[in-house]
Parts: sequence; C-alpha cells; structure tokens
Amino acid sequence: MGVSETAAKRVLLSMTFPELEADLIVRGAQGDEAACAALFDAYYPAVLRLSLGLLNDLGDAEEVAQDAFVYALSRLDRYDPARSAFRTWLFTIALSRCRNKRRRKWPEIVPLEALGAAGAGAVPREVEQALDRRGLRRQLWEAVQALPDALREAVILRYLGDMRYREVAETLDCNAKTAESRVRLGLERLRRHFAGAEVEPALAEMLAW
Repeated sequence: MGVSETAAKRVLLSMTFPELEADLIVRGAQGDEAACAALFDAYYPAVLRLSLGLLNDLGDAEEVAQDAFVYALSRLDRYDPARSAFRTWLFTIALSRCRNKRRRKWPEIVPLEALGAAGAGAVPREVEQALDRRGLRRQLWEAVQALPDALREAVILRYLGDMRYREVAETLDCNAKTAESRVRLGLERLRRHFAGAEVEPALAEMLAW
C-alpha cells in the first residue's frame, strides 16, 4: 500500500499544472472529494476577487463565489476542455451569478461623468484597504464601478481576472475584437475621467490583492 501511495505521489509531482488540473477534473467528476477540494483551493481566490470586482460587496462576492463552485464541482462531467480553459469556465459561471445578483439588488450606479461631485457608493472596507496597500486611489475603483456594464465587465475580467482578450471574449460570449474594443473604450473613459492619466498600471496592481 505504501509503495503504491509513494508511486502515486511521484506521478503527481512529475505532472505539469495542466496535466494535474486535468487529472483533478477527471477525479472530481468521479466523486473524488480530495480532487474537488484541490480545485476549490486553487481557484477560489481568483473567483472571489473577480466576483468582488463585479459586485463591489464582499458578502455578495463570497456568496456568489461559493455558489459558483457548488454548481461547477457538481457538474465537472459537463466541462469540455475543448471549448475553454477550466478557469474561463469557472469565470463564466461566476459572471452569470454576479449579473443575477446585481439585477436583483438594482444598485444605484452613478455615471462616471458625475463622479466629480459624488461617489459611486461606499467602497467595501476590504477593497479600500487593498487599494491603500497597493498605493491606489479609491477614486479609480469607484470609476471602474461606474462604467457601463459591458465596459465594466470587460475591464474587470481583463485586469482583475488577468485574462487575455480571447479568454475575456469566451467569458462574455463575444468575439475577441469586441472584447478588446470594450476594454479599450473602458480605459479611454477612465483616462478622460482622470485627465489623461495612464490607468493600466494601477489596474494591473489589483492582481496582487
């Protein structure tokens, strides 16, 4: 028994991450709880960060992230690696639930052009602390939240999700050119709001949360 366990560990250690991920997905689909737990541990922080960016509320983000994993891990047999990366599949599930959550809550969003005189609502303390730690201005976070939904989602997927345009497109169910255009338009609006300042470096720093 000990020999077989040691051999199994050696096999796992010799795997590349894509191979290990594929193995975990197969085992998880067969009901292996340890494999499901490993997938949760690997991807929950990224799904939570994305959900927080989309919802601007930590409690809602935690609820959505957990619900997305309950759904995904119970349907691993439906995941098709030929259609998308596993992370993209998870983000698509989370995005759908974030949209439903926002739709039910009907949040009041202040247009970006109006932010000079008013904020876009309270910034969650956890978000504000993260922004402060990274030397970012809370105004940037508020400005991102005030973008039109299509642009906001694309910018958040690109920067908080650390996704390439092709992955953003797959998550939003549009083509890559449209995804790139939405990100570009979002950045242009943010630059205008901040008087021409470059915002990409600050957005990129959000990945270090």
